Amino acid sequence: MKRPGRKSQGGNGLWAARTRRTLSTRAISPGGEQVSRRGLRLAIAVVTAAAAVVALSAPGTSATGDNVFRISISQQSGLDYIDPALSFTPLGWALIDTYCARLLRNPDRSGRAAFDVVPEVAVATPKMSSDAKTFTFTLRRNFRFSDGKPVRADAFARAINRTLAPQMGSPGAIHTRDIVGADAVLAGRASSARGVVARGSTLTIHLTRPAPDFPARMTLPYFCAVPPGMPLDPEGVTRFESAGPYRVTDYVENQRVTIRRNRFYGGSRRTHVDGFDVDLTAPTVFDAVRRVDRNEADWGLSLSGVFLDPTLGLQAKYGIDRSRLFVEPGLGIRMLVFNTGGPLFRSNPSLRRAINFALDRKALEATGGGPVGASLTDQYLPYAMPGFKDAAIYPLDGPDLARARALAEGNLRSGRAVLLTPNFPLPLTTAQMVKRQLEPLGLDVTLDAVPLHIQLRGYFERLLAPDATWDMALILWTPNIPHAHSAMTMFLNGRLPGSQTLTRLESESYAQALSKAAGAPSALARARAFGVLDVSVARDVAPAAAINVMNEVTFVSERVGCVVRRPVLDLAVVCLR
Repeated sequence: MKRPGRKSQGGNGLWAARTRRTLSTRAISPGGEQVSRRGLRLAIAVVTAAAAVVALSAPGTSATGDNVFRISISQQSGLDYIDPALSFTPLGWALIDTYCARLLRNPDRSGRAAFDVVPEVAVATPKMSSDAKTFTFTLRRNFRFSDGKPVRADAFARAINRTLAPQMGSPGAIHTRDIVGADAVLAGRASSARGVVARGSTLTIHLTRPAPDFPARMTLPYFCAVPPGMPLDPEGVTRFESAGPYRVTDYVENQRVTIRRNRFYGGSRRTHVDGFDVDLTAPTVFDAVRRVDRNEADWGLSLSGVFLDPTLGLQAKYGIDRSRLFVEPGLGIRMLVFNTGGPLFRSNPSLRRAINFALDRKALEATGGGPVGASLTDQYLPYAMPGFKDAAIYPLDGPDLARARALAEGNLRSGRAVLLTPNFPLPLTTAQMVKRQLEPLGLDVTLDAVPLHIQLRGYFERLLAPDATWDMALILWTPNIPHAHSAMTMFLNGRLPGSQTLTRLESESYAQALSKAAGAPSALARARAFGVLDVSVARDVAPAAAINVMNEVTFVSERVGCVVRRPVLDLAVVCLR
């Protein structure tokens, strides 16, 4: 049944109406299979989402003559890696995009064009075999690394093989493990996949199965051109030549990153600043934001709830989408995932559905930035995703405890659940609220808060561990590639070689349904099929409880002259007044 306020998704009718109109104008390019935007990209948001440009002034140099863009990041947020094979966070991807050159990329543009796949180092999109299992790229000859050496096909072969090297533990391997010979590299029996063939300016890639989404995968930062001799280092290489418009000139872990122009850059990206000074030492996320507010920094990256915290007063001071504070509908979904392979939730869809009915999503909204910071949802495809169909499966304006208790009766099993959460204020507060909201079902929830110092990669490793001890886990996840196949693969398809769904769901019928949807004859038909599948999975299988779709907030200093959001700020094309 439809509930009042369903379309407002959070109680702020004016904002919601504005958001839904914005979403309706956005397009997502064909993309693919990414269960990861890095392994299973569970992430605090993603780098290939929609773009909107706000031109505030012409590109130029600041009044002080300083044309270096200043970035402030908190010690709490941190930077995981500058090595393209390992970076797993929106901040890492935003920085890498400034010094990365890929075969194909998404353009630095707004609107529908933001999701196009266009050539960068490749002269054109690849030649694809009739069975969609072989792709051949021809490279431009004008790209050079920051030391002046030419970029040839072996630079991309090395990038691909680095994701497969077992000692690297790259989250990008989920995108390359279907290459012929990848299994031998992953097992340590070979140093390169025989399906990756580099000859001069020609790169040919042979896959074990049809993958029409493969070109879209090549837009990901894992596949930046790297020197053919770039070593394997599980801690990440910190000194290397790059082929993008900029290069890293200095990096001190947890202290700073210095990025300056690559004087040998041969591409077409229109850059405006001389470089970036990234300060990683702000004590808290709020300190980092305050530095931007005081114009001591030009930008910082954090969750929308931080920027919209009323104690900072940014919305009251600057308004939304006027001069410095911008809100863009995002693709990231905050959700509670269930370990369907564990004793509590295995073959127990009734309890999983009961929890969906018991959650008070309206109350949880406050920990996600409120109605401006996010829009409530009960489904797994974001509103912006082609094919999304609002089905009103679970209540958004409050719990339905009667329905929840009826479904939970006789299905509580041990009556105890372990809820995994990052030990960080906002998710920890959310987890505590979830614990209280599930008490009326007779479910005793214990919080397992992962310490802050290991929460980035360590948290994801805990989620994906084969011997996982958690029953529920709080995540904020964004698909690497903004495509419904990517989103649904995370929940349904554990049959890809070496892959695993986050929820441990094993359903042959739904895996077949996913494949059937992917094989629909047109983009429109595929989108509709994925939309139907999303509703069916959320309603009948319920491997997770979606809470809200997060908006992306961009906050800049008064000297920033242009803002391109995809939805994270596109650093490569920022300019200063």
